[in-house]
Amino acid sequence: MRYAVLGGGKRLRPLLVYAAARALGVDSPLLDAPACAVELIHAYSLVHDDLPAMDDDALRRGRPTCHIVFGEAMAILAGDALQALAFELLADDHAGPIDPAIRVAMLRTLGRACGAEGMAGGQALDLAAVGQQLGLAELEHMHACKTGALIRASVRLGGLLAGADADALNVLDAYGHAVGLAFQVRDDILDVEGESAVIGKTAGKDAAADKPTFPSIIGLDASRARVSELTATALDAIAPWGTHASLLAELARYAAHRGH
Repeated sequence: MRYAVLGGGKRLRPLLVYAAARALGVDSPLLDAPACAVELIHAYSLVHDDLPAMDDDALRRGRPTCHIVFGEAMAILAGDALQALAFELLADDHAGPIDPAIRVAMLRTLGRACGAEGMAGGQALDLAAVGQQLGLAELEHMHACKTGALIRASVRLGGLLAGADADALNVLDAYGHAVGLAFQVRDDILDVEGESAVIGKTAGKDAAADKPTFPSIIGLDASRARVSELTATALDAIAPWGTHASLLAELARYAAHRGH
């Protein structure tokens, strides 16, 4: 579990938790639990995605994947335990009291992001799409589940803990949807243009596996344009919040232009 979580990574999702709350004027130690929880969920999903039965990858974050080091059975168990630990953290009062209704809403948000309407469902669509021709709308839906769901959940968790009203949560959802999709389009571009030593995973893996990607469907130039469009959408969503949302804006730009 420590190997999977503490071996590097961008920590984008925890940062989004803090940034969403900061945009609403809240900076509290209570944010540490949801920030850790989303990173634990992300780490679990990577461990399972890398398994031979899934994406069958041997490299993650510049190191051998968890199942290569510890074996498939132990990797599955580690992923299961990381997911359980995420919900334990959210349910625990160790950092201080949280309104029970907010805590339940946070648990519901993270659970939905993990399940059939989120990461697990998106991964199922991804596996079924190998060797298939998808339309752009189908591809975007798949990645809105597989990648975007946890990014949307991250900003929503920060908003919930900050006491966001329905309008603010809608802003965060619009922002999170755009950033999550931009992140995935950029990921697909890096799979074509990146080098394994830089991106920390096997470059060209999607093409080798005959998986539909944004560059394979609309081309590299149109994929870059789509990243720019989605980033603009994310920035427009939070523009009324002005400088309070400066960290959210910075993270949106980072997701769009990152090199790994």
